[in-house]
Amino acid sequence: MRFVFLALSIVLLLPSQMVMAQKFGYVDSKFILSKMPEYKEAQQEIEDLSDAWQQEIQSMRKEIESMYAELKAEEVLLTKELKEQRLKEIQKKESEVKAYQKKVFGFDGLFFLKKKELVKPVQDKVFEAVEIVAKKERLQIVFDKAGELIMIYTDPIHDYTDIVLEELGLIDDNDLNKN
Repeated sequence: MRFVFLALSIVLLLPSQMVMAQKFGYVDSKFILSKMPEYKEAQQEIEDLSDAWQQEIQSMRKEIESMYAELKAEEVLLTKELKEQRLKEIQKKESEVKAYQKKVFGFDGLFFLKKKELVKPVQDKVFEAVEIVAKKERLQIVFDKAGELIMIYTDPIHDYTDIVLEELGLIDDNDLNKN
């Protein structure tokens, strides 16, 4: 009797959330983003910018190649000083191309910043929808199946991807559970 009273006292003293099991779920943000037209538009704009920058860099490299070819063709006619001067010009141009490539495609480069600028608002929209669904479904934890977290097994009963798509207006009741 004394043990039952002690156990009951401990249970009553524990916060109610510790006694109740936590509810969790997961979503596939990669799948959700693939269904969003604004994400597809952002991806296309990013790809177009990348292609343009790559073509610009390729053009700069071709210019360097032609400078080398021109130097090689005129090499026998040039003095040692002129040859060294031309080589320095070519090396300077190569350095400029490398610096430009780093400025565009390097860490925190123009490409990264533009990608962040275009994709972040779409991702924020998804995160807001996930938060709304989590509150509606009373979830304490929501995992992202597409993220770094490795999920070895997932029970589809805990998959809230379709509900988030519905919250974003990207799916209607007839499309639920068809993926």
